Amino acid sequence: MDYHLAIGDRSYSSWSLRGWLLFDHPAIPVKTHLARLYAPDFAQVLADFAPARLVPALRLPSGRVVGETLAIAETLAERHPEAGLWPQDPEARAQARYMVSEMHAGFSALRSHCAMNLKLSYADCAPTEAVLADVARIDQIWQAARAEFGAAGPWLFGSWTIADAFFAPVAARIAGHALAVSAVSEAYVATTLADPSFRRWRAMGWAEHVDQAAYARPWPQRPWPGPAPISARVSAGPSVNALCPYSGKPVTDFFEMQGRVWGFCNPFCRDKTMADPEVWPAFMAMVAEKA
Repeated sequence: MDYHLAIGDRSYSSWSLRGWLLFDHPAIPVKTHLARLYAPDFAQVLADFAPARLVPALRLPSGRVVGETLAIAETLAERHPEAGLWPQDPEARAQARYMVSEMHAGFSALRSHCAMNLKLSYADCAPTEAVLADVARIDQIWQAARAEFGAAGPWLFGSWTIADAFFAPVAARIAGHALAVSAVSEAYVATTLADPSFRRWRAMGWAEHVDQAAYARPWPQRPWPGPAPISARVSAGPSVNALCPYSGKPVTDFFEMQGRVWGFCNPFCRDKTMADPEVWPAFMAMVAEKA
């Protein structure tokens, strides 16, 4: 079963993040196709996903294309009931669908003023009244979901669901723009920022080495508020390993971590791992094996 997902720049495309999380969190295999935003490459990639015009866009094994993240979510939930993408409890499921639909259609002030930029974090984003109203509403529905349905785990409905995929970029915006929320919502934001799937996406965005100037804002910056990654730096070989932990191919690109050099089959494999080493199971298994 081969799924193909067209995505935009990982550091900036919030809808692409949502679509990709729907695959990575439940470990549904998918082949991604990067369409660089605001570049000729975008139209070239999307040509293979017609009639979709935006990212993310999903091509099913049959060849049918499903656009729009909400449609992708419903399609995957139907095709993979074992993944538990919606809450099992009917009342929780109804609430989750309500929240996801509100996210899909609303919060335009927050989305416009606080563009998702996973490379930067701001100490003060000078929020407007409309932005603060959006944040207050988000805080309200997050608290309600956690209070009624969240006892079994740290996510909105206890276990991770489609609702958490849809609100992941919102959590990133709140954290990245120093927007104040309740203690309950602060804990939920921290859960999102620490999530290995979210961290892998952010690491791959850093490894793309693309800066979209339109997403930068002239506000005072601060360090990214998520977990600090293990320190690593580009290095020359030779490496401890001869084969890439992902492809099994001979290594050509290297970084040093904690006094040891590790090799990868291309710069992207190296850089995504170097950005946040501990969230890549294949790499960490290799490190443990060669300890």
